[in-house]
Amino acid sequence: MIAHMKTRTFNRTGYAASEIGLGCWQFGGDWGEVSDEEATRTLAAAVEAGINFVDTADVYGAGRSETLIGRFLKNRNLKGKVFVATKLGRLHGYPDDYCAKLFRRCTEDSLQRLGVDALDLLQLHCVPRGWLERGEVFDWLSDLKRECKVRHFGASVESMDEADLCLRQEGLASLQIIFNIFRQKPIESLFEKARSRDVALVIRLPLASGLLAGKFDKNTTFPEVDHRNYNRDGQMFNVGETFAGLPFEKGVDATEKVRAIFNEAGLLHGTTTMAQLAQRWILDHDAVSVVITGSKRPQQVRENAAGSDLPPLGDDVHRQLAAYYREDVADAIRGPY
Repeated sequence: MIAHMKTRTFNRTGYAASEIGLGCWQFGGDWGEVSDEEATRTLAAAVEAGINFVDTADVYGAGRSETLIGRFLKNRNLKGKVFVATKLGRLHGYPDDYCAKLFRRCTEDSLQRLGVDALDLLQLHCVPRGWLERGEVFDWLSDLKRECKVRHFGASVESMDEADLCLRQEGLASLQIIFNIFRQKPIESLFEKARSRDVALVIRLPLASGLLAGKFDKNTTFPEVDHRNYNRDGQMFNVGETFAGLPFEKGVDATEKVRAIFNEAGLLHGTTTMAQLAQRWILDHDAVSVVITGSKRPQQVRENAAGSDLPPLGDDVHRQLAAYYREDVADAIRGPY
């Protein structure tokens, strides 16, 4: 058990969320194969490490991720003890065929797979900008909340412009964004706005698809079914979801620069890892509510959870990482940002 997993209030919901959560995209198979048994062990390790916030979506394995989570929570008598955030909008209807009836059906499917009477948090899953501008999608989510099928609703977005559109919506509880050492734009463009509107920020891709764990080199290969192989240059969906939009080779070089900054500051010592420091950098920003790090194995979960117990990195390290981002990383990012 991680003795010092810290929590943060998930803004207007009042929920005390573990600083490190568990992202569950990997249970759908897009990070290579994960067996039911391995997924269960990973979820168990997360709970044992003090993690009480998990994020999934109906599209992850066409319901497989939600089903695995629902079965785990039922078998461990953990319903109501773990906050489950899920998403809709990519499995059905994408990109131009949404309607209130479809949203209700997708929500009821998620309720059944997760085995609950109401979803803790239902998020739009990177729906096209036009739908955000028109606003009906938020009306449908509000209706589902009034019907008590959903306790809270939010949105997962690709760009800061989309985040701005969502922040205008009444009742929005959360925004899920890509934010990491290689994607620092939200600091200036979003954090204060979200704080002023009492909107929680859920951080995905904290390690830039594993780059910031510091274990890849330019010859690293990935399984055919892994998005880090088939979407490396945005062939299947937004390139920003893979390696934070950086070309892989550039990302490897950038990670080595980050490693050097950490080393010079004396931060990489003992059992402290690159991945933990990259997550600590995110947690040093108080606008952040929870970091949802994807893990395929129990040991990865335990290591990630331990990042909550690290001290802040310090102003000098933040200044160096901000300067490196501005000078050598920002212009290399591809995709909506």
